[in-house]
Amino acid sequence: MKPQRRALRTRILSGERVCGVLLRMPSEELVEMLAVAGFDFILIDCEHGPADVGALRQHIAAAALHGAEVMVRVGEGEDALILRALDSGAAGVVAPHLDSVEQAQDFVAAAHYPPVGRRGFATYGRAGFYGTMSSRDHHARLAEETLLIGMIESPLAVSAVDEILAVQGLDGLLLGAADLAASSGPGALSVPESRKRFNAAVAAAGTLRMDLVGDTDAAAASYADGAQIVVYNLTQALMAQFSVLLEPRPPTR
Repeated sequence: MKPQRRALRTRILSGERVCGVLLRMPSEELVEMLAVAGFDFILIDCEHGPADVGALRQHIAAAALHGAEVMVRVGEGEDALILRALDSGAAGVVAPHLDSVEQAQDFVAAAHYPPVGRRGFATYGRAGFYGTMSSRDHHARLAEETLLIGMIESPLAVSAVDEILAVQGLDGLLLGAADLAASSGPGALSVPESRKRFNAAVAAAGTLRMDLVGDTDAAAASYADGAQIVVYNLTQALMAQFSVLLEPRPPTR
């Protein structure tokens, strides 16, 4: 009997609001600890961290042992990594730098089988229970349950956000504030102004919104402001906690 699960995408679309953590590999023990603690998913950053697909598969398997889903943030235009992450059992993919409708459509196509997309079809990987779930219907259902989140990270993307939101198959968006700030020159909207426009557009479209936060206050504010998916930046949270742990240390003479 094959394991049954209620897909992360299904949970969110049915009204659940979920909480995850962004981390980089290698972090298998942290993946297990986060899953045991009760986080809904772990977002593994293969854009700004290692993208070793062997290690990625091990992290996905470790999370699954404790009932947590894994999403994967890929690099720009990394179709091969999207394929391998999904074949390994990832619940979804986050794609950076979607500046246009065409780039958003390309992302969706990479994650779906024909005729919707161009993803290669194989039955013998981890997602297909090593060939024991060989029917196309099973794999088509898994593809339908895949959560696809795009990142808006430039003034160009902010200006095109309404059109990007209309792309069929794109479940939600995440505003990448750091890259947005770095790419905003004179005359561009400020990051707070861009965020206001972005949040309003996502809400009007009825699309999912993922927010990346560093602490519980920011997480609470994101949920209150309408985000359905909140992700903690684990590095930021840990560094802040490390500073707190050092506070009782007596000063050096």
